[in-house]
Amino acid sequence: MSNVLTVSVLDILYQIRISCQIPTLAEAIATRKIIIDTALKNGIKVEPEELQQAADQIRLANQLTKAEDTWAWLNKYHLTLDDFEDMAHTNILSNKLAIYLFEENVEKFFYQHQLDYTGAVTYEVIVDDEDVALELFYAVQEGEISFQEIVRQYVKEPEVRRAGGYQGIRRRTDFRPEIAAAVFATTPPQILKPIVTQKGVHLIWVEEIIQPELDEQLRVTILGDLFAAWLKQEIEKLEIVIQLEEKNCDAKDDLVKSMKAS
Repeated sequence: MSNVLTVSVLDILYQIRISCQIPTLAEAIATRKIIIDTALKNGIKVEPEELQQAADQIRLANQLTKAEDTWAWLNKYHLTLDDFEDMAHTNILSNKLAIYLFEENVEKFFYQHQLDYTGAVTYEVIVDDEDVALELFYAVQEGEISFQEIVRQYVKEPEVRRAGGYQGIRRRTDFRPEIAAAVFATTPPQILKPIVTQKGVHLIWVEEIIQPELDEQLRVTILGDLFAAWLKQEIEKLEIVIQLEEKNCDAKDDLVKSMKAS
């Protein structure tokens, strides 16, 4: 017979405290309250069909294809159906609020920050010795060795080696500043002169520079960026007071209730 360990709410709270997670959780709570309060003030509501779509998206994101999968997931995270509905409600409310506040700003923001959304297709090898990196750099330039041969010789991780050192399509902000400056100044295809960072000496092959287009995917990305920046500013305006002695741990958030009743 297995031993049973009972974990109380106080145990959970204490573990959160000694794990130094309270500031992160407090910010998450503040974020939710800001979203709900702002949506309420602006008359933004969630329709039943939207709530169902949001719930389906949560199931899809967590690969909950069957009803029993959903129940198992809820049990694992100690969630009720009401909690699940609150999650879906907050998600769709967040999306609608982002659209309400910033949809008209997306195009202007894109053209003002177009360079930030330019993409680069790169391959990378990191070595320890700068002299070795320089030798390899000149060898590639002289056609004595290919970049793929360098990858096969110097990359230890099997998956990275099989992919030829491919780093994907990355934007300027995905690179360290000194690497970004070099990458986006190239005329591909081209190998960059070795760049030294704390990680080592980077040999980078730039295959292509992709000019951005304001498609639907990028619109969603920019909308998310604008919304995240706004939330950060709103949180910075708050003085978050942590009240560790909660009289009623089961109390529902009044703002959530008021939104559902509206």
